[in-house]
Amino acid sequence: MRERKVPRLDSPTAALVRVAAAVATGKVPELDARLAAAREARVPGLWIEELLLQSMLVVGYPLALVAFGAWRRVGGPAPVEGDGAEDLAHADWQSWATRGAAVCREVYGRAYHKLLVNLRALHPALEDLVLVDAYGKVIGRPGLDLKRRELCTVATTAVLGTADQLHSHLRGALNTGAAGEEIEAVLGLVDGDLDAERRRSAREQWADVKGRRL
Repeated sequence: MRERKVPRLDSPTAALVRVAAAVATGKVPELDARLAAAREARVPGLWIEELLLQSMLVVGYPLALVAFGAWRRVGGPAPVEGDGAEDLAHADWQSWATRGAAVCREVYGRAYHKLLVNLRALHPALEDLVLVDAYGKVIGRPGLDLKRRELCTVATTAVLGTADQLHSHLRGALNTGAAGEEIEAVLGLVDGDLDAERRRSAREQWADVKGRRL
């Protein structure tokens, strides 16, 4: 019987995931250390720029701006248009709406329509904020592939202890092409950033997702 090959996270992806976890803690010395380690692991600068932009959606502006400050010290000046960064200074709302719906549908899969129903029930503005602003303007940007974005969001939500969002993005990582072993590698990488309760919660969420999907 042939031994099954277990996917592993490549070094740049693992380093990026560890940065994502540090963003959620807001601890500057740890951010500095993990960003420096990401540079040593040859993580493309654009990946980090995109991770920090999407972090605003998960951890909020205050922690994301702290992370950007740390990254500017390590990574140097901000990228300019034409250097891989997508310009947001345009008003094509419909293009963001279209891209956002497509990206969100890829992440949520068969739960996409349920998500929309839930958002509308919470507040009438949430659907456009999620589809247009979050998925259209930010998560759908080029520069970092969707699978790595989801793996990083798994790390961030695990550290934050937001169980429902972690559950959604564990499924999202699978929906965007991550193998179960890759997700387990992410949870292993952030294990030291979690207290006992969040560690237990993360494992419970992952066990539930595996029971439903794998």
